[in-house]
Amino acid sequence: MQPYVPFLMLLGLAIVAAVTMIAGSHFLGPRRPTEVKDRPYESGMPPLGSAHERFSVKFYLVAMLFIVFDIETVFLIPWATIYFGGAPGGGSATMGFLLVEMLVFLAILFVGYVYVWKRGAFQWD
Repeated sequence: MQPYVPFLMLLGLAIVAAVTMIAGSHFLGPRRPTEVKDRPYESGMPPLGSAHERFSVKFYLVAMLFIVFDIETVFLIPWATIYFGGAPGGGSATMGFLLVEMLVFLAILFVGYVYVWKRGAFQWD
């Protein structure tokens, strides 16, 4: 238990500091509510329409596709680190395997991109 004492003390201090700052700003902060301050704020413009509007399914499809392709490209970072930094304990055979593995991964990603493009998911009507 003794090795964890400094960590637990630091964790306790962080929690106390956070709670103290939040409580202090809540109780000691100025309160001058007005009608203008209570209105919703959206990028400096008054909100147009209702907040409960229905969005097209295309909007959600494009959002999900962005997330999928964005997350897939994040997998390139650890691969590039290993490939260009040298695989631990591996030789040229390991590097060749890593290159082929990433080319297959990118080919599958490209096929998915072309499929979505041909289905018209990127056309905004």
